[in-house]
Amino acid sequence: MSDHPIDRLFATIAARKATGDTAGSYTAQLLSGGVSKCAKKFGEEAVEAALAAVSGDKQHLAAESGDVLYHLLVLWAAAGVTPEDIYAELKKRETQSGLAEKASRPK
Repeated sequence: MSDHPIDRLFATIAARKATGDTAGSYTAQLLSGGVSKCAKKFGEEAVEAALAAVSGDKQHLAAESGDVLYHLLVLWAAAGVTPEDIYAELKKRETQSGLAEKASRPK
């Protein structure tokens, strides 16, 4: 396992998913609701982060960003996506501009 915080957090989330202990784990509770519940919660947290950014409160934005990252990783786990999948996608994009990458997406 990598020493990167994303990888460590994802490993913890995956462990909570494996135990399924909804009585003792908020993560397991989220995951028990499936992709839909996890996606909804991620969206709520993303909106809160956006509002914190607009407010100009850096500390609040940092805290909300932590929530966004956590809920994104929970969503990945619910959907069967791993950090390695994301790292591979990002690696593919390293050699092209953001505009070129965006233009290559299906419409």
